[in-house]
Amino acid sequence: MIYAIIETNNKQIWVTPGKFYDVDKISAEPGDYIKLSKILFFKKEKETTIGKPCIDNIYAKGRILKHFKSRKITVFKMKPKKNMYSKNGHRQTMSRILIESINTTQKK
Repeated sequence: MIYAIIETNNKQIWVTPGKFYDVDKISAEPGDYIKLSKILFFKKEKETTIGKPCIDNIYAKGRILKHFKSRKITVFKMKPKKNMYSKNGHRQTMSRILIESINTTQKK
């Protein structure tokens, strides 16, 4: 089993090839290929690599499937005894990426 822990938009995600993940919006068009080079941890069968903080010669290749908005989150603020309250909603824009492979670059 091959998997890695990557960092994107200051969030760490456990990824495996062939699966899709929802991350904060990436500024690229759907269908574009991206290279995620901040790999913090890599595991392939019995080989384990830990970065300090990142691994230099490993990257994940992914493809952006679509952009969408996540589910709505309600933000409710209230100050007691002051008759003050506010109710707002927020929907974060997200990107769905498909991790196609986790590759290594050979050092020359």
